[in-house]
Amino acid sequence: MTTPTGTLRTGEPASARLGTLAEQGATGALSTETGIVYLAAGHVVHVESAVTPDLGDLLTHSGALAPDGWWEAIDQAGRRCRVGRQLVDSGRLAAGALELCHLGALFDAAYFVLAHDGPALRFRPGAAHWLGAVRSVPVDTVLRESRRRRELLHRIWPEPAVDRAPLARVPGPDAADLPVRRGRTLAQVDGVRTAAQIATALACRTFHTLVELRRLAAAGLVTPVAPLVPVPTSAPAPASAPATVSAEPGPSPRPAAPDEPDTALLRRLLHALEAL
Repeated sequence: MTTPTGTLRTGEPASARLGTLAEQGATGALSTETGIVYLAAGHVVHVESAVTPDLGDLLTHSGALAPDGWWEAIDQAGRRCRVGRQLVDSGRLAAGALELCHLGALFDAAYFVLAHDGPALRFRPGAAHWLGAVRSVPVDTVLRESRRRRELLHRIWPEPAVDRAPLARVPGPDAADLPVRRGRTLAQVDGVRTAAQIATALACRTFHTLVELRRLAAAGLVTPVAPLVPVPTSAPAPASAPATVSAEPGPSPRPAAPDEPDTALLRRLLHALEAL
């Protein structure tokens, strides 16, 4: 048995480790191959995954919050881990709207972190997320909701590659012939975007987008794009210098100039992967 400050057992599933940390009332950050779960007194307070839109994306792309307001809150309160409180206290966002969007982002990211119950990699005692306290959720609730989502998506279409691979359209009915939400989702499928990128473009929660994409896959209208096979060359390419990796995860830096949506998302994913 390990303590909150101990080394994780090799191959210990993330769900089992979370259960242990909940029993111990632990506070800190549990890292897995696909994201980070933040705990406070044994409850989940935030979940990050590089393959889901973060809270800032959801708030700003939906129009609930201006991008300048989001970055101002990060600048003023990020180091104190009070970004959420700053948004509410400044009057830029109602507390109920923040809580609703935060819970949606938390459960979306938890699905990817826990869907396949990969191994827990590291627990950092005392680590806190820069967003700060918004709403805590019992670990059992997070695990149960992740299982429910996995089972629902499997019933719709059993191929999980749809969740993470770039998706391409298959010739078929026009989007106008589909239900409104499904048609809007299909219109974003371009052979390059993933489910997370489509969700960001639609300012929609990832799980809702996954439901529509799996329905489209079941109808034979979308398919995952096969990865390109690299062509061997006569001489290997020179190795690039190692990138500087942040010791602690945090918000993506403010862009120097407005990016195209896809570029901005790729930039955020890069920083999130470096943090992991």
